[in-house]
Amino acid sequence: MSRSIRQTVKFKDVSAEDLFDIYMDTEKHSAAVKSTAAISKDVGGKFWVFGKNGLKGKNLHLVPKRMVVQTWRSNLFGRSDPDSVLTLTFLDTNDGAKIDLFHVNVPDNLYDNTNNGWKKMYWSSWREYVRKNYGLTTR
Repeated sequence: MSRSIRQTVKFKDVSAEDLFDIYMDTEKHSAAVKSTAAISKDVGGKFWVFGKNGLKGKNLHLVPKRMVVQTWRSNLFGRSDPDSVLTLTFLDTNDGAKIDLFHVNVPDNLYDNTNNGWKKMYWSSWREYVRKNYGLTTR
């Protein structure tokens, strides 16, 4: 059985466009998660993060500066586990921007690991990266 993850993370004093650029730029993405990454900016292009054997997938749909839809799988997925699908929507708010995450088809046995991984491996690191590189505060 598979499950879905929904998260919203808010960043103060930064734009949705900036957050999109952090996610889609290889150098910025690598720095923001404190690991190696490579990400294509093309539909059908591949990405990987946390090393070539970490997380990987491909871009299914891109709306420049607003949305990313990707196949996604970690090295913990079993061979018979289908790829999950990740949708990130980048939206401006009154005092900054937010990312709405919807991650579907996460294997049940990896739900807690994946849900917590987003918070620990991405959003915590991103907050530090944004503060350091944009001189902004996040919440």
